[in-house]
Amino acid sequence: MNLLLDTCVSPKVATELVVHGHDVIWVGDWPSDPGDEEILAFALKEGRVVVTLDKDFAELAVAFGQAHSGIIRIVNLPLSKHGAVCLGAIEQHGVELAGGAIVTAEPGRLRLRPAPVSEQSGVQGDLSEPDQSD
Repeated sequence: MNLLLDTCVSPKVATELVVHGHDVIWVGDWPSDPGDEEILAFALKEGRVVVTLDKDFAELAVAFGQAHSGIIRIVNLPLSKHGAVCLGAIEQHGVELAGGAIVTAEPGRLRLRPAPVSEQSGVQGDLSEPDQSD
């Protein structure tokens, strides 16, 4: 999976995800932090799931409707668990994440917020009726 790790996520997590075959960009390698809106827009353009500890990305997506390619938010977990939690979220919800879902990883559980139907279709705002022919 293509991932974009926010600066608040340790580069050690990036290394662990790369070892497991994922394509990872860590925002901490960029010359400067452009801000959450630009990070989310870059991830969408590149087809990358954002991995963060920050609730602001989900707020941008849910409250303000900013388009995205999926978000994994890690909450109240020790750094030593971040890589494994990301891998578990990808394993359990990779299809949903690729479709624009938000997964919140908390101690003992993963919460899934599916993408709105218009985002899952791959076409923003596509509200057409599905084909009923057999």
